[in-house]
Amino acid sequence: MDSSTTSIVSALGAGSGVDMAALARNLADAQYQTRIEQLGMKSEALDAKISAASTLKNQVLQLSGALGERVRNGDLAPSPIISAPSVASVARSGTSEPAGNYTLEVFELASAQTLTGPAVADASAVVGSGTLTLRFGEVAPGSFTPDAGRAPVTIDIASGATLADVAASINASDAGVSAYVATSVNGAQLVIKGAEGAANGFVLEATETPGEEGLAALTWEPVGGDTSRLLAQSGDARFELDGIEMTSPTNKAGEVAPGISLTLAATNIGNPARIGFSDPSDAISSVMSDLTSALNEIVADLSAAMDPQTGDLARDDGARTLRRSLSQLGSTVIMPNAAVGAPATLAELGLAINRDGSFSFDDTTLKAAMARDPEAVAAMFTNGLYGVYSTIDKISRNAATAGNPGSLAGSVSRYSSQQARISEENAKIAEKQEVLRARLTKQFVAADTRIGMSQSTLSFLEAQVALWNKND
Repeated sequence: MDSSTTSIVSALGAGSGVDMAALARNLADAQYQTRIEQLGMKSEALDAKISAASTLKNQVLQLSGALGERVRNGDLAPSPIISAPSVASVARSGTSEPAGNYTLEVFELASAQTLTGPAVADASAVVGSGTLTLRFGEVAPGSFTPDAGRAPVTIDIASGATLADVAASINASDAGVSAYVATSVNGAQLVIKGAEGAANGFVLEATETPGEEGLAALTWEPVGGDTSRLLAQSGDARFELDGIEMTSPTNKAGEVAPGISLTLAATNIGNPARIGFSDPSDAISSVMSDLTSALNEIVADLSAAMDPQTGDLARDDGARTLRRSLSQLGSTVIMPNAAVGAPATLAELGLAINRDGSFSFDDTTLKAAMARDPEAVAAMFTNGLYGVYSTIDKISRNAATAGNPGSLAGSVSRYSSQQARISEENAKIAEKQEVLRARLTKQFVAADTRIGMSQSTLSFLEAQVALWNKND
């Protein structure tokens, strides 16, 4: 008999008059109520732990990300500056920390050889077949000095080739030159361009297929060749840095002094440009101040979370690990490769840890370190293996390592697993409650039915007794 049947019976005055389905449900709930409440409180506590650990982990990750972005911005290290940016662009080479001042005078830019072929009235005309050979070396008026270390490049020209076919074959040869067909006032002309640098000059030779001659017209050499076809001669860049003459096969001169890389753009004969370096002191001071504030926010939240009485992470291993890392931050050697006497800790940059675990920043200490060794201080703010960023990044990575039980991410993983087990136990309790409710309902309905039958029998007997008494 289901619950609807017992309600109908009760409404008709049969049975005990008690709602047996509700009674069974209430008894089943009461059976597990204490355990359900215990699991609920435990689940709420785990939610609070997960939230607190996740918040701290994200704070450290955000600090690391923001610091890394600031370091990559490049304003925390001396940057080279040139007084005449039209003459050259300067950049840090990355091999060392730049310092000092320099002068730059550019006499010649690196150039690439440009050679043209004779004009052809009909661009679609066949120019012959055979092979073209490029030989490389230094080209000068009336002379050619081959580069013994560079092999000639032979290019096959198919039968029926036009100038466009010749240009395509040269480009496909990967010889270090490029070719195209230009339409000039005199007709179509093959144009071949080499790479920058004196050693990248070239001469062009031909071997013709008998009966399909014509390629010889494209050949050129400086001895006896048509000088008008040599539009540009290859050459090295020539410049002076602090009066010291230097050359470069390309205008990307690379590192010319410790920490300085040059790309030449124009000449400035007789008017040397000045190269100096920006002062990152203010930027570093600003970063240290911001870092101190961010660390104090983390420390405040960490202290609240680890409060022995009210903290959600009072005995959490991940929180303890983070607190230990932060407490050692000032004295930790973050530049193990620093020279003797150079700053190697954050404390030497002005970061101090107070008795309550909070941080403070002394700008005077930083400025003194910058005055003593600006290069060493700047080296602490890079993306290298060591320094301020790598130290904070290591702390954040440790905090975010889920496989480490002593990390905040490990704590989140552990608490989440406990939450999952609570959910599983709640599901099992719900199943047990339903089984108990069904069993009690069946028993109570059966009992209610028997009570109803007994009441009917009693009513019948009472009526008979009353009838007998009346007859007497």
